[in-house]
Amino acid sequence: MQKVISFEDLGIQPEIVAGLLELGIVEPTEIQQKAIPVLVEAARDFIGMAQTGTGKTAAFGLPAIQSIQVNQYRPQVLIISPTRELCMQISNDLKKYAKGTKGIHVVPVYGGSSIGLQIKSLKQGAHIVVATPGRLVDLIERKAIQLDMIRQVVLDEADEMLNMGFRDDMEFILGATPVEKTTALFSATMSKEIREIASNYLKDPVEVTIGKKNLGHPNITHQYAVVSAKDKLIALKRIIDFHPDFYGIVFCNTKIETQELNDALLKDGVKVDCIHGDLEQAQREKVMNKFRNKYVSILFATDVAARGIDVKNLTHIIHYHLPDDIENYTHRSGRTARAGQKGFSIALLHIKEAYKLHRIEKMANLKFDRYKIPTAAEVAETRIAGFVQKIIASVEQEGSKTPVKNEWIWPLMQLTKEQLVEIILEAELNKYTNTYLAGPDVNVEEKTRDTRPSYDEPRGGKSRSRSRESSGGRGDVRMFVSLGKLDQLRYDELREVIFKLTSVSGRAIRDIDLFNSYSFFMTDAQSAEKLCRLKSLQWKKRDITFKKAEDKRPSRK
Repeated sequence: MQKVISFEDLGIQPEIVAGLLELGIVEPTEIQQKAIPVLVEAARDFIGMAQTGTGKTAAFGLPAIQSIQVNQYRPQVLIISPTRELCMQISNDLKKYAKGTKGIHVVPVYGGSSIGLQIKSLKQGAHIVVATPGRLVDLIERKAIQLDMIRQVVLDEADEMLNMGFRDDMEFILGATPVEKTTALFSATMSKEIREIASNYLKDPVEVTIGKKNLGHPNITHQYAVVSAKDKLIALKRIIDFHPDFYGIVFCNTKIETQELNDALLKDGVKVDCIHGDLEQAQREKVMNKFRNKYVSILFATDVAARGIDVKNLTHIIHYHLPDDIENYTHRSGRTARAGQKGFSIALLHIKEAYKLHRIEKMANLKFDRYKIPTAAEVAETRIAGFVQKIIASVEQEGSKTPVKNEWIWPLMQLTKEQLVEIILEAELNKYTNTYLAGPDVNVEEKTRDTRPSYDEPRGGKSRSRSRESSGGRGDVRMFVSLGKLDQLRYDELREVIFKLTSVSGRAIRDIDLFNSYSFFMTDAQSAEKLCRLKSLQWKKRDITFKKAEDKRPSRK
């Protein structure tokens, strides 16, 4: 029998292990088994390719805690993360891990909160600093943080930091830290840019890959439902109604859509909330606290706003639109099925988006099953069955119950059992209006999976490059815009900018290809003509141009 590896076997001190046991952490995960010995020894740099939810925080956090010289009240370990939510999450986790070791101070610094208070916390003594890139650069430029004793730097979710446009900040920070240090880089993917940073700043690193690139979590059931655009909201409501214990995130492509869907479900009395880029930090934290404590069970979010969110026990992830970026899909769906639990990732799909599903299946090595949207009658039937089970469970439950007055009971005792049961069930069923129950079946029939066009072979047998240059469907036009990654834009943000500049709906912007200084996207012919007619557009004091992709590309100004 193979020996079970323990944290002690990896070199973690007994007092730290005792604290882990109190937290219910007994056996190290695969990334922890590979990373901890290297980081404890602190002799070589490290690259770990692992998805979110694999235990990365403990993989770098436990060796960091163990390395601290408590009597030196200056930063010795620097951990950089892409978002304030992840920054706070890492900080909270490290404090829990360090509970058995006295005197270790962990200080998070991030944008959206008082820099004055954060500087004060640093001056009071910080052994481990967890920071977002922008705020850390600000502190360095103000000379408000001492980095001369830094012995270890951790770049967590490096791919996300690069996607968010933080490469210059990352290189500035690495250049501001001592030459004699170890550097650990964690990423879900290994892009050319990450390779360049690793080559420039890491010395002979140990490199470990956990699982295949972009491979989904085995405990996640990936499903898709085909519905028309006009029925998507109805489909979403039925999925939520059909699962009484639904606790999940609904991902949208734009801030506008998150707010519209949130408002629509609030009107129906559903406990929902949303996060997007327009919320202040205090508002975001308030929403997230409500969601974590299950005061609301459904959260609408954009990919950008949801970065760094780590909430336990999520049952479902719903993709109101499939993302254009495959990595975004794996990041979204990976927020469910944590800690060995099961989870469901459901994509609401228009029949013309079938190629996106096929591309994700092929490139992320996933298998999607068809999900049939429940009919209104099926929803009502499931809810009534659940209601009956609650009554039975309530009768069997021991302990104190809410007192019921005799004058309430007496009139009901005049009824037969059959009459009473019928009245109770009818009252529950009446919660579903005739309009709801008369709702149509919103599932759209699709061709067999084998007849869907592949990623490499579009319809008609034309080459992919030719079809992308001309059209993505009947009347669709491929467009060029002089905005790209260098503008610190991602897919959903580009849609937002286009909408603000032109009033063309984000839903009309599809199949985005994002490059450094320009981007391509597909849109309908009417929107394309409107975009081509627009002149003198500016964004952040820079001229913006739209052209059909077959036109000569203008240079970036």
